[in-house]
Amino acid sequence: MTEPDALVIEPLDRRHDRTGFSCGLSELDRYLARQAGQDVRRRIARVFVCTAGGTDAVLGFYTLSALSTDLASLPDELSRKLPRHPAPCALIGRLAVDRSAQGRGIGRLLLADAVKRVVAAGETVAIHALIVDAANDDAKRFYEGFGFLPLTDGPTRLFLPVGQALLQSPKGWER
Repeated sequence: MTEPDALVIEPLDRRHDRTGFSCGLSELDRYLARQAGQDVRRRIARVFVCTAGGTDAVLGFYTLSALSTDLASLPDELSRKLPRHPAPCALIGRLAVDRSAQGRGIGRLLLADAVKRVVAAGETVAIHALIVDAANDDAKRFYEGFGFLPLTDGPTRLFLPVGQALLQSPKGWER
């Protein structure tokens, strides 16, 4: 693999080679191969891919979309401070790294990129928190390591208040 500074994270398009992507979770592999492009065209999700400079093979990807969450799913100490209507959020619905690139910090780079994009979007559109759906316990521990907290509506749905993300340094997440 190339050096980390040669990695590129950009929106998915037709030139990206998704055929060889395998992260170890067939549902994520299948999503990238068969549905990601449709979701982008239908404006269901934005898909961002990581490639090594000069190649189109996907090393990792994540999705971003908008959602709102019911205040009852937030911890009481946070929900008490908010108006009595659903909170606007951004969702990382999927995040995966190809097996050939796992353990090299690409997941951290993808997450940092997602946080930067959400924070930037939050300058134009109100976003209270970033929510993730962890695929398994390993993914849950990964997100918790960056300050994500569990929501009350499910064991694998976690959140990070955007205000807290602003206090953390996504650059520190990069390596």
